[in-house]
Amino acid sequence: MTHARVAGAVLALAMLAGCGGRREIEPVRVVADEPVPASPTDWHRLVTDADRKRLREWRSAWVSALAQARVESGDKIAADASLYEFDAALTGPVPPAGDYRCRTIKLGAKGAGGLRYVVYPFFRCRVTVQGVVASLEKLTGSQRGTGTIYPHDASRAVFLGTMALGDERGAVRYGRDASRDMAGWVERFGPARWRVALPYPAYESTLDVLDLVAI
Repeated sequence: MTHARVAGAVLALAMLAGCGGRREIEPVRVVADEPVPASPTDWHRLVTDADRKRLREWRSAWVSALAQARVESGDKIAADASLYEFDAALTGPVPPAGDYRCRTIKLGAKGAGGLRYVVYPFFRCRVTVQGVVASLEKLTGSQRGTGTIYPHDASRAVFLGTMALGDERGAVRYGRDASRDMAGWVERFGPARWRVALPYPAYESTLDVLDLVAI
């Protein structure tokens, strides 16, 4: 490069810097995309793929489980027909805060030789509400589900939780152990009665129904 060209380049740089003093050029910052935090009421962004599939296939699970259970215990099912009627949901699916009597009914069997209809005695459950989020916890019994109830529509909500067993003092976080994860549809089907229908649970049955009766 000639001396004239060098001088011209220096002069151009000086003019860019301006007369008011030195001006530093800010480096371009590239920020990686960060995951948007999930809304505390948007279950679609929190549910695992396995549980999303189970929730989507709830009707198939219910029809199959009920058909199996009726073979052995049709009279018992008929005696509490609204509990087992899968199109009986009313408005107001989220139970209000308070204590409940709760029992689990197992319908259908996963394998040959399994029991197709099992009704456990009533235990104690509790619903707590903080803002727009409701939590459900089974307080007594050897299998204790605990989790969150998320709004879905006028007649159904979604329960996502995990199962504590035996003398365990706490439950693992949802999504960490598929064998403990619980996913179900919450519905009100009576004046003070709700149910959580859990399709294709990890063990034993085709459908588990948690029957909640307000105290």
